Amino acid sequence: MRAGVIGAGAWGTALAQLLASDGQQVTLWALETDVVDAINASHQNPLYLANIPLSPSIRATGSMSDLSACEMLLVVSPAQHLRAVVAQAPAGVPLVLCSKGIEAGSSLLMSEVAAQAQPDSPIAVLSGPTFAHEVAKGLPTAVTLACEDKALGQRLAARIARPSFRPYLSDDVIGAEIGGAVKNVLAIACGVAEGAGLGLNARAALISRGFAEMTRFGLARGARAETLGGLSGLGDLVLTCSSTNSRNFSLGKGLGEGAHAAELLSNRRTVAEGAHTAPVLRDAARAAGVEMPVVEAVCALLADAAPLADVIDALLARPLRPE
Repeated sequence: MRAGVIGAGAWGTALAQLLASDGQQVTLWALETDVVDAINASHQNPLYLANIPLSPSIRATGSMSDLSACEMLLVVSPAQHLRAVVAQAPAGVPLVLCSKGIEAGSSLLMSEVAAQAQPDSPIAVLSGPTFAHEVAKGLPTAVTLACEDKALGQRLAARIARPSFRPYLSDDVIGAEIGGAVKNVLAIACGVAEGAGLGLNARAALISRGFAEMTRFGLARGARAETLGGLSGLGDLVLTCSSTNSRNFSLGKGLGEGAHAAELLSNRRTVAEGAHTAPVLRDAARAAGVEMPVVEAVCALLADAAPLADVIDALLARPLRPE
């Protein structure tokens, strides 16, 4: 399958590198002209994935029409821009959604947004515990590839799989997406614990109780528990909550150290998706009658609505209850 990638940030570039590792040509669409020029001239993306030599079979472009010959498109645009980007993509081509989030205003998952923007395009979701630089270097990685069409999922998996990159097939698209969206918000909470010096006990508690919140919300939206407990849920949660390589964790760490969200976000070129997802997730959970106290706490910190000490005290003062 001739492959294209929409979005040349760190993750999009890493996926293009993965797909081009067998020498097949991959077309990589980038918004920034300087990124297109750098990839085509020197096989580098110093803006988003520095110090990683890229395959010469990756061809960057700034024109969506150059993707018209592709038989598979990996979409890696920021979640809040996915609707506009997908609407410009060639119609009818299978879309593998690699963005993690929930659309503001509609509370729709990325697969639901893409189905509205490109109703004739089959949809799959790629999600799991992945740091872009490790995938680009060919380090061992396992992910979930969710697709309701089993035959299409098998063809996509065969094109994406590499000796060091293993996709596990699922037909639970909703579960794969909810895990990826919610874990970004929980990673901010774990970063706060790190920045505030709350210790590893607190981080472990946030991961486990956050996973309980993810599960409650996922089941309310139609996800399956085994998907949430797999690579795209618990697996991604553990990775993102454990390292400053995570943009969401590092954002939370800054909040825990006393910085304000507006200041931290204004200094970033890359997107910390959890900051955009948090208020949307909170509102969707409230509408569904699902309790998500960790998510509520993250929203309070992002909105600068309460001092960090008060937010922590409020979490610790919640009524004792059965696990």
